[in-house]
Amino acid sequence: MKIVLFGASGMIGQGVLRECLAAPDVERVVSVGRAPLGITHEKLREVIHADFTDFTPIAAELACDACLFCLGVSSAGMSEADYTRVTHDFTVAAAQTILRVSPSCTFIYVSGAGSDEQARSMWARVKGKTETALLAMPFKAAYMFRPGGIQPMHGAKSKTRSYRIAYTVAWPLLPVLKAFGAITTTERLGRAMLNAVRRGAPSKYLGTREINALAR
Repeated sequence: MKIVLFGASGMIGQGVLRECLAAPDVERVVSVGRAPLGITHEKLREVIHADFTDFTPIAAELACDACLFCLGVSSAGMSEADYTRVTHDFTVAAAQTILRVSPSCTFIYVSGAGSDEQARSMWARVKGKTETALLAMPFKAAYMFRPGGIQPMHGAKSKTRSYRIAYTVAWPLLPVLKAFGAITTTERLGRAMLNAVRRGAPSKYLGTREINALAR
């Protein structure tokens, strides 16, 4: 299958890319970004694109069996308008273009635990609005992944300094949190996404426990 991946330079995207490249049934991964990843692989094709509000110029590159949308930023220090532009507008623009060229594809969006259009938190409202927009599109299937804590694996690193510090501080507690199903990993996220494409998922919304179960 052919996968289109957004956000491959981020912590989650790094883990998802690794699992895609390792999967025997993934023939091609098209990574869409604004800068090169700095890696090479026979399955990987990088498409560098500047304007994330308009993907029409690269529409042909986005034909796929599944889109794994891992692009995201921290809302810290951002206005709601700016956060909406990156989180909602970029995602919807990509999804609309992919829907035109591959209406039978599966679209998977990395949202977050607590996403809800009616939430008090700005980031949760924007994520919830994005989920609603995606689920209204007639893809073959669309799944909203809502992980809570995520353990980076195999060298994956967050680009957000505060997140890196938090992972370092929480590291001694990770075995306990994993035992209680309170966190997932970048590896499990990637595997769960691919399994959702292969055989579907039990719900359009998947929290940490559902992600971990689907990764098996």
